[in-house]
Amino acid sequence: MVPPFLHLPPTDRVLSSRTGWTRTHWEALADHLLDSLVPYASPGGAQYRLPGRPSWSGVALDGLEGFARSFLMAACRIAGAGADADPALVERYAAGLAAGTDRGSGEAWPELTDCSQQMVEAASIAVGLHETRPWIWDRLDEGVRERVVDWFSGFVSARTWDNNWRLFQVVSEQFLASVGADYSQADIDGGLDRIEDWYVGDGWYTDGEGRNFDYYNGWAMHLYPLLWARMAGEKDGGRAAVYKERLGRFLTTYPQFFGADGAPVHQGRSLTYRFAVTAPAWMGALAECTPLAPGLTRRLASGAARYFVERGAPDEKGLLPLGWHGTFLPATQPYSGPASPYWASKGFLGLLLPSDHAVWTEREQPLPVEVADQYTALPAPGWLLHGTRDDGIVRLANHGSDHNALEGPAEDDPHYAKLAYSTVTAPEAAGHAWERAVDGHVALLAPDGTASRRQRIHPVRCEGRVAVSRHEAGLPGGNEVYPVETSSAPHGPWEIRVHRVRGPEGAAVREGGYAVAAGEQPQSTCGPGWALVRTASGLSSALVGLYGWDAEAAIAREVAANAFGSHSATPVLRAAAWEGGERVLVSLVSLTWDRIDPRALREAISCEVGGGVVRVLLPGGDVVEL
Repeated sequence: MVPPFLHLPPTDRVLSSRTGWTRTHWEALADHLLDSLVPYASPGGAQYRLPGRPSWSGVALDGLEGFARSFLMAACRIAGAGADADPALVERYAAGLAAGTDRGSGEAWPELTDCSQQMVEAASIAVGLHETRPWIWDRLDEGVRERVVDWFSGFVSARTWDNNWRLFQVVSEQFLASVGADYSQADIDGGLDRIEDWYVGDGWYTDGEGRNFDYYNGWAMHLYPLLWARMAGEKDGGRAAVYKERLGRFLTTYPQFFGADGAPVHQGRSLTYRFAVTAPAWMGALAECTPLAPGLTRRLASGAARYFVERGAPDEKGLLPLGWHGTFLPATQPYSGPASPYWASKGFLGLLLPSDHAVWTEREQPLPVEVADQYTALPAPGWLLHGTRDDGIVRLANHGSDHNALEGPAEDDPHYAKLAYSTVTAPEAAGHAWERAVDGHVALLAPDGTASRRQRIHPVRCEGRVAVSRHEAGLPGGNEVYPVETSSAPHGPWEIRVHRVRGPEGAAVREGGYAVAAGEQPQSTCGPGWALVRTASGLSSALVGLYGWDAEAAIAREVAANAFGSHSATPVLRAAAWEGGERVLVSLVSLTWDRIDPRALREAISCEVGGGVVRVLLPGGDVVEL
């Protein structure tokens, strides 16, 4: 339920049968979030210094981040209200601009320097200034405008990190161009040309070189080029048409990432931005390039917003904490400061659409998972989505995103290395749990129990209802690596996995299913070749050995390791040490709100292995071949 301290209008179940939310709910949420920041403002309003763990950039930068990111939300609220814009809100941010660019104010923003965090925040300010030009920029004193231009001019010919940061320079210098200030067209063209190297087709960009696929594709790689196009207008050189076509492609499958409860799949970094997952859907409507019906756009966006609002964001102070639901620092990065979650402001872009736009006036339409079971292959990132109507869960089989460069040393990260993610689970992300790397992983085990890692993922196939990838597993103390190839075939709430594993003499194999978490310890049980964990609310995660696994099964438990609750548990299978060489293992992974009997499943499913083919006969007569 929506917390009582958040005063929202009554729900409208005629216009919005699934969420009850309308435009007035979005306006009320934005007002609550913005008003709750006021007690943390510096005297001149240039910084918002929020409570919480500081980032590695320092207090002054964290304060700038609080201003810049909330200004983007305020800009959507101001521009969306038009003539009815709150003059106090306008004045609040106009005053902050004046103080932040005044070197003698005592709260001046750090100068823009190469690869500095200021570049990220400057882009939000540039977009906010563009969208609120009649209310703020045009009314600023000439001296303040000159100081703002002087501050932004630090971008000209500066160096950024070679990833989505190139786009921060693009939009900031386009703002300079729009106000008649000096800028570098080469910087703008160079940044836009650079993202062409990262476009891999079907609406997907990797964020920089490598296989960096996550929500940055939507809330950065698609978003900023079209925000730039709103600034450039007719001088876009034809680029806007390309960006619109790509976003349209991306949006054709984007609703499949959202569960019936509104939750997005929990995968990738910077998840603390929360509402920002709705940004590409709003931008599709703003740019008039969306394939989504207006009622589906609002259903997706309002569902996601309501999902977080009902689960601790904002908190009782009206602030967005660092985490997923409430505070959970392992879901953040070292660059995440107390105000970082306010990139959620991108989720309020829909307020730029007029109140009589179809996304606000047409009735909500159901998400794909609310209509029928969904199987969606995404070859570009190497993902296979499967959602089930009965329980509203969406699952993601990961056979392509590892957040590593294509060459050189590789690392693993719990938000990229897992075999699967979902809308109702999170990886065991705390350091003590990540060291064990049990959940969502198949590992070679050294005699001392040390597990191999899944670092660089090599996609092999992703089409229809099958995805395949391989990775090289290395054991501590040895220079040799061993190939592990995994095939996934979803079937309803189940996923059939086939692992073809090579290993040295004496190595064992372990597989972990989904970790489920709650405020209290999940119930668990295991038997010969199967293991099951279930939360008190009924979410069940099961792992069933169909071929090659030992009778031994187990449960791995963690505390304070999971974004979904303080207590978590994972079902585990094990294959004993062998003489080395190749072996094939087949398992069934289940995640569902429905009750499940893994013992009965194991008895009802037959599995044949031979001739390079695994043939699984499921209850009801369906056959899966891999």
